Amino acid sequence: MKTNVAVFFGGRSVEHEISVISALQAINAFDSDKYEIIPVYISKQGRWYTGKNLLDLRNYRDLNRLVNEAEEVFMRPEYGDYNLYKVNTGMFSKRNPVVAELHVAIPVLHGTNGEDGIFEGVLETIGIPFAGCNTLSSANGMDKITMKMILRESGIPVVDYVWFTDFQWNSDRDSIIDSIEKKLGYPVIVKPANLGSSVGIGTAANRDELIQRINEAEKFSQRIIVEHMVEQLKEINCSVLGDVDECISSVCEEPIKSGKFLSYEDKYMGGTKTNAGMQSSDKRIPADLPEEMSEKIRRIAADTFRVLSCHGVSRVDVMIDEKDNSVYVNEINTIPGSLSFYLWEATGITFPQLMDRLVALALKRKRLTDRKTFTYDQNIFALGGGVKGAKGSKGSKFAKN
Repeated sequence: MKTNVAVFFGGRSVEHEISVISALQAINAFDSDKYEIIPVYISKQGRWYTGKNLLDLRNYRDLNRLVNEAEEVFMRPEYGDYNLYKVNTGMFSKRNPVVAELHVAIPVLHGTNGEDGIFEGVLETIGIPFAGCNTLSSANGMDKITMKMILRESGIPVVDYVWFTDFQWNSDRDSIIDSIEKKLGYPVIVKPANLGSSVGIGTAANRDELIQRINEAEKFSQRIIVEHMVEQLKEINCSVLGDVDECISSVCEEPIKSGKFLSYEDKYMGGTKTNAGMQSSDKRIPADLPEEMSEKIRRIAADTFRVLSCHGVSRVDVMIDEKDNSVYVNEINTIPGSLSFYLWEATGITFPQLMDRLVALALKRKRLTDRKTFTYDQNIFALGGGVKGAKGSKGSKFAKN
């Protein structure tokens, strides 16, 4: 019997198109003898669709036609119901027939409303086995401010930073600028707190540029982070696979940037220029590093993965300050572009084997979670519990007249 795997992708995110590319790559990597793949595309409006036409990247050139030719579907937020239901039914059809019974879910959603814990919360509510970080670790990994707080508390090196909200910026910008200049100095790098793929990020070498970059960043996020900028910078990425109890690190890569930092175009529109995801960008694999430095980065990447309680496959991006060879964690991508398959291929794990491991990890976590106690069979109301308190609510505005 085949395992029915739903791959969720798209989503209400500025990284929508990259998610589509990553998901189709993953779908094509599954062993069709072992798995029945159900693509579930989430439109930019947040509606869910399935259908074979979703498997051809060329069909995404016309999104209206794409969804019109697909089947709109939904899942009930009911624990234990792993079915995918049809939204639209004919006059003589039974109400909301089942399109597919799912066994495992693989989210390949980049950015907001997908990688930040929101979608993972839906899956946890339903209780379906899924690969990847849970709600908490997704949220912590996505938010650059919270992530750096946790890592610094855990002894993992991060650069100095200042953070604030868009409201604070618009109401008290002079004191924020003063804090940035005193604590960090120039140059700095400005980022929206909860976006990936270098969206909304910019550098500033003076006060005028700082104001411009923050005004741009606040278009994308309510929380903004300004960091000390490492000028003699070498960026290195390393993927981690597993769970909090057992994980392994991949070989390291050095992405090639065209400017001061790795841009959206560097990541997704370089190399072969086929828009084929992260593996198309210019990079050195393995990175040109001394073995000792490479091992240090792999160890820091694994520590970051464990400290944030991650699961599945992630990519940890670090910075080397070549002035003194200091290493800092820049960010973690809990659903990395192309699922970092190219790093695992270089490590000796094929893309089909990577997908096998993700399915196995999803099922393992479900087995472990089901052993825990979340509720008691005993009904305290049947035993008279809480009755006295209820009787004591006579003066409440909700009391029956």
